[in-house]
Amino acid sequence: MELKNFFPGEEIELEDLGNGMKRKVTAFHDNLMCVEVHFEKGAIGALHSHPHEQITYILSGEFEFNIGGTKKVLKAGDSTFKQPHIEHGALCLKEGVLLDIFTPCRKDFLN
Repeated sequence: MELKNFFPGEEIELEDLGNGMKRKVTAFHDNLMCVEVHFEKGAIGALHSHPHEQITYILSGEFEFNIGGTKKVLKAGDSTFKQPHIEHGALCLKEGVLLDIFTPCRKDFLN
């Protein structure tokens, strides 16, 4: 993977994922990735799992997270951690934006 040090936000388009969600891969390399995910109220990040470690920081809005069967409502300023292979998802209660950090890079998110 080509090494880049700068990722100007105005040069990165939001990808419409459908169902009230959009995604912007803000920076990445082999071992790390940062992604903004924009949610409309009521949008659902379906339950899923993957082999990556993931931290989510809530930039804005309010979300009900389900991580490994435990549900908790979190808002701007809160964070989550998801270990590899744990089932997780989220329901957007108030329109908002999440910042997801993955290790290693989610190559499936790159075009």
